[in-house]
Amino acid sequence: MGMPGGFEWLFMMVIVLGSIGLFIYILVDILKSEFTNSINKVIWLILVLFTGPLGIVLYLLIGKKQRIKK
Repeated sequence: MGMPGGFEWLFMMVIVLGSIGLFIYILVDILKSEFTNSINKVIWLILVLFTGPLGIVLYLLIGKKQRIKK
């Protein structure tokens, strides 16, 4: 169990950068969207910020349906 080699390091970096990118995308999506209930935006922001991956998955499955379509 030493330091990760080339492929393992690359794989970990892709996962980490992809996760950070998805996190930023979700935060921007929440901030730019209007929701059916005004408090929903605050709830989704808190949920995503404090629960991390679980909040992101829940937002993708449930939260996107609560937005007002323009």
